Amino acid sequence: MSLPILIFTLAKIVVILLVLLTVVAYAVWFERKLVARIQSRWGPTRVGPHGLLQPLADAIKLLTKEDITPSGVFGLVYLLAPALSLITALLAFSVIPFGPVTEVGGVDLFQIADLDIGLLFILSISSMGVYGIVLAGWSSNSKYSLLGGLRSSAQMISYELAAGLSLVGVLLLSGSLNLREIVNAQTGVWGIIPRWNVFPQFIGFFCFLTAAIAETNRLPFDLPEAETELVAGYHTEYSSMKFAMFFMAEYTNMLTVSCLATLLFFGGWHGPTFGPAVLQAILPLFWFSLKVLCFLFLYVWIRGTLPRFRYDQLMAFGWKVLVPVALGNLVLTSFIVALWSA
Repeated sequence: MSLPILIFTLAKIVVILLVLLTVVAYAVWFERKLVARIQSRWGPTRVGPHGLLQPLADAIKLLTKEDITPSGVFGLVYLLAPALSLITALLAFSVIPFGPVTEVGGVDLFQIADLDIGLLFILSISSMGVYGIVLAGWSSNSKYSLLGGLRSSAQMISYELAAGLSLVGVLLLSGSLNLREIVNAQTGVWGIIPRWNVFPQFIGFFCFLTAAIAETNRLPFDLPEAETELVAGYHTEYSSMKFAMFFMAEYTNMLTVSCLATLLFFGGWHGPTFGPAVLQAILPLFWFSLKVLCFLFLYVWIRGTLPRFRYDQLMAFGWKVLVPVALGNLVLTSFIVALWSA
């Protein structure tokens, strides 16, 4: 790799990272405002117009708060657990394409690394994130934290199986693990209906979205945190920037799930194109961002309307409902694909 391409690639990584962290910060603002509307409140209004500078105020607050390390913790693991959660969450974005191939100087602007096994890489690296939660719960020397970590590990194992099975149907239809090829396989229309995978795979989409919400520890599946039961679960003993890293990891994982749902089931960046060449170059990024925003809205809407499951209900729903339904969808899809190709 030549030096100019290396510099350009590093610059692209820095830009994508800055944009990602900014989006994560404003996803928090978006959630607080939307939940406030659902609950007939105002939400953030004081810092900046409509509270738009609230994420900046929150960041300054977390950076300047006293960093307390309780006595009795396992020091090294306690310190590394938040970093492990955040790093694995950010790594998933290294293979996510945000738009069609657009090269400048031999470097693709909208994707850091185009892997043939991109989807497998995301599933693998996202499953590593639970280690940060489990290690945080164990190393904190707190019963609340330990229970949160144990809950998270059991929840991840239960729902990751359903999530993986629900995506096999998409792989059968597209014939590839490459995220760009999966999106390109959804090009065109059936009459007036887009060739998005959500139509032939609506059962798989339901299973994936439900399992993904559970994997990201969001309501109604937020049992690892469960403030009313476990104080704050696995991050009870964390403060200052270490707590912020867990917070950022959670919202980054929400973005990852939203991007994956958009790429795998809703045609990625495909959408109507019109106008001059400059507008046509920008529209794919706009459609992709709009679809991701819709999934973030769904995340917040579910949080504002559904109560938390009991833990026995959580496990029963994963093993007795989601896994059988995902398996049934896989068998049905395999049968139809075999008939179609015969």
